[in-house]
Amino acid sequence: MRPDDWHLTEDLDDFLARAGDFLRSRPGLHVMPLTWTARLRTRGADAFGTEAPVFGMLERAGEVHATFYRLPPRALCLTPLTPEQADALAAHLAAVGHSLPSVSADHSTATAFAEAWQRHTGATPRIRDTRLRLYRLGTLTPPDPLPAGRGRILGEQDLEQVMFWCGEFAKAVGEVVSIDADSWADTRYADKRYTLWETPDGTPVSIAGMNPMIGGQVQVDIVYTPAHLRGHGYAGAVTAEVSRAALAAGAREVVLFADLSNPTSNALYQRLGYRKLTDWAAYDFS
Repeated sequence: MRPDDWHLTEDLDDFLARAGDFLRSRPGLHVMPLTWTARLRTRGADAFGTEAPVFGMLERAGEVHATFYRLPPRALCLTPLTPEQADALAAHLAAVGHSLPSVSADHSTATAFAEAWQRHTGATPRIRDTRLRLYRLGTLTPPDPLPAGRGRILGEQDLEQVMFWCGEFAKAVGEVVSIDADSWADTRYADKRYTLWETPDGTPVSIAGMNPMIGGQVQVDIVYTPAHLRGHGYAGAVTAEVSRAALAAGAREVVLFADLSNPTSNALYQRLGYRKLTDWAAYDFS
């Protein structure tokens, strides 16, 4: 494996023309590059930072075997790599002068790259405390019985409600973001379709969102119930509803991330029919 097997570009169209089929070949494991390249194509790079995004492909004999993308100042995000591929990429990025704050990928890939980056640059990697598990839906099994109430799709008339829920979710997960009428369109929350669970008297109690379908796959992202309303089955009901909506829209695969430190949500998703696809990790470099 030679470092120069990796090809870098700042041209999104060129990247997708060469790597699009590869990304769509394993949409579950490639959910992050599929999602973010779609956002870049829709909104333009200026919406996500002042520096140009960078894309990379491991290409041999005209066939793509792995990719990465980076939207500075965010992390380097990788598709699954072998340790040899990770080492070649680290060597190439170090040789051309890239400085990386962090890396994010499936656990084995992130670890292999972090170790390689340390070898080639001397940077010290530190794994983040937040660990995620990526799930893929098998057979959807809604809760039985469902809590009293109903699920409904939120429309334009519900925008104020959606912004409030998303703001509460962002605070709950420690995300630093401004969500209001002026900033909404520039957030990652604006391109989702939302489902709400409400009690029989119309009180909203839980919300779930799903990203646009890409490559026949939908990612469920976000699921949130206020702390004082948990324990009544609302999250399970709304997750089942948004998952059903994704399947009804024609999704061949439905995926979601869960925080491994939350055993309640992980157990819930498994009861609904979600199965582990891979664990996810991020390393920061000092």
